[in-house]
Amino acid sequence: MRRFFPHPRMMLVLAVLWLFLVNTFSLGQLLLGLFLAWAIVNLCGDFLLSVPRVRKPLGLLLFIGKVFYDIVVANLQVVRLVLGPKSRLNPAFVEVPVEIEDEFVLSALACIISLTPGTVSAGLSSDHRTLLLHGLDVPDRDVLIAQVKSRYETPLLEIFECSRT
Repeated sequence: MRRFFPHPRMMLVLAVLWLFLVNTFSLGQLLLGLFLAWAIVNLCGDFLLSVPRVRKPLGLLLFIGKVFYDIVVANLQVVRLVLGPKSRLNPAFVEVPVEIEDEFVLSALACIISLTPGTVSAGLSSDHRTLLLHGLDVPDRDVLIAQVKSRYETPLLEIFECSRT
């Protein structure tokens, strides 16, 4: 059964999205939505990452809140930097060693870093052990590395059931 329906939750989400897009609930649209969801999941299955089990659901909600807070604070800091004198800017590329082995959690870390204004995930080493970041204002590389590891990487490792190196 798993062979024909490799990602049933994803199929359900896609079918519901289809019903929202067509703004009509009928048996024909439901069947078409389920067929399209099945086709998309089977055609794109090789590109989908398996999501590890969430060990701490409340921790995940708190982490999402912390990320939103960091985005707001970083926006204010970037505004201050951009509107201030350019001499205050100290851009730099920083290599952050990562302990995350799971591809989904590693991509979540890279997305969180890129969502936070002032930092961008610029690359990942071929062995997936080093994440290259670009920071708009990096007075101390070690402080940025410590912040990424303590604010994002460690909580992600605690929230999801994934292995450390």
